[in-house]
Amino acid sequence: QKYLCSNCNNILKKALQTLCGHRYCSACLTWIVRNNKNAICQKCKEEDPNTLSEESLLAEERAFGDAAINKEISELKVHCVTLGCSWSGIMKDFEEHQSLCEYALIPCHTGCGHVVMRKKLADHLENGCVNNVMVCQQCQRSFSSTEYQGNRRIPFSWYLIVLSPFFSQSHSMPSANKDGCCFSEVGCSFRGSKEKIKEHEKSAVGAHMLLLLQHMRQLRGTLCCAPKAAQAKVISELENKLHVFENIVAVLNKEVESSNMEIMAFRRQSELDQNIIRGLELKIAELHRCLAQKDAGLSSLHKSLLFSEQASYDGIFLWKITDVGRKLQDSVTGRTVGLYSPAFYTAKYGYKVCLRVYLNGDGTGKGTHMSLFFVVMKGDYDALLPWPFRHKVTFMLLDQNNREHVIDAFRPDLTSASFQRPVSDMNVASGCPTFLPLAKLQSPKHAYVREDTLFLKCIIETN
Repeated sequence: QKYLCSNCNNILKKALQTLCGHRYCSACLTWIVRNNKNAICQKCKEEDPNTLSEESLLAEERAFGDAAINKEISELKVHCVTLGCSWSGIMKDFEEHQSLCEYALIPCHTGCGHVVMRKKLADHLENGCVNNVMVCQQCQRSFSSTEYQGNRRIPFSWYLIVLSPFFSQSHSMPSANKDGCCFSEVGCSFRGSKEKIKEHEKSAVGAHMLLLLQHMRQLRGTLCCAPKAAQAKVISELENKLHVFENIVAVLNKEVESSNMEIMAFRRQSELDQNIIRGLELKIAELHRCLAQKDAGLSSLHKSLLFSEQASYDGIFLWKITDVGRKLQDSVTGRTVGLYSPAFYTAKYGYKVCLRVYLNGDGTGKGTHMSLFFVVMKGDYDALLPWPFRHKVTFMLLDQNNREHVIDAFRPDLTSASFQRPVSDMNVASGCPTFLPLAKLQSPKHAYVREDTLFLKCIIETN
């Protein structure tokens, strides 16, 4: 499954991996991005639509080539499914095989409408193609492929050996021009850059052979109508040309052998480069893990530092609450129930406590009052402290005009579980469910909330 494109569901071709971790063919990703504004990864939608994030947004510049998966795909074992073909190999050789498979069905290039096996195309052109008509260069008479077989005077296989399109002054060796195929003189119309021409010459070997075959037939038509003396002269010239071409073939074989050696060297170097890249990718992944651990450590240190800066060790704590309007609305809708303050202490090694406020009230004050509670927390020095907790607690909501502070106080109920030594992180909260009417909190006569901020103060008597 990992070798399939998330879009076309076919084997990945030039695989790209997106930020969300899914893979696409290069062409598929380009098509999706060009045809969809703000395209979202389909796989992310299918897996869990509720967890879509910025990383699910598709863009070509946000994807990178997946060299590892491309290499795995290129080495997959495959076989040809064309009926009659027994070829098997690896994926990187498959495209070349497809262009050469003798059992593949291809349409006749003359336009006669027949579809034949590649290996039977030459026989079809020679014996059955109604459109394969040759014209004698001497008498201008037209022959069908079947008629031409009856008129030939020289064995056809001999022409295949000497490659008749390449001889005589009127049919000299094809030469490449700046933008045309070197087989243009025998009928190939392909034009393009040097790189495109090289690719074309590699992939169109079969088509070029067919063009050569037709050209040889035309030459054969010329010979069949020529006088015997002229034929003898042509044969003599052909024999001379044959020796020349034998030398050319020998040189070409050496060049091919040299090219093969270079290709093998390039492949070995490519494998070495891939190994180096994989090693670097592993190092990068390890560095990412180290950075993630260091980030986690820094985050923990930052929290500890922040706590140290805010912590109080004398039983007096001032709590600043911002975004009061939003937090009150969240409390009304039930999105958040209550807010906990940072922890503070009655002394350096004293009780650890905190406050809990319900801006929309709790219990008897729900919906009408702001509720404020005191919470005894599990501390590091509880084993050395007297229990239950006995100290008087005073709550204050500060009027920011310093006119009318709201004050309430209580002494702990020594029988309540809220003030016994904690066995979990914190005890059940205890305090004032009707600490302040909401109408008074929001009244313009008082400055309990100013610039969307309020201040709560807690004083614990430690004497």
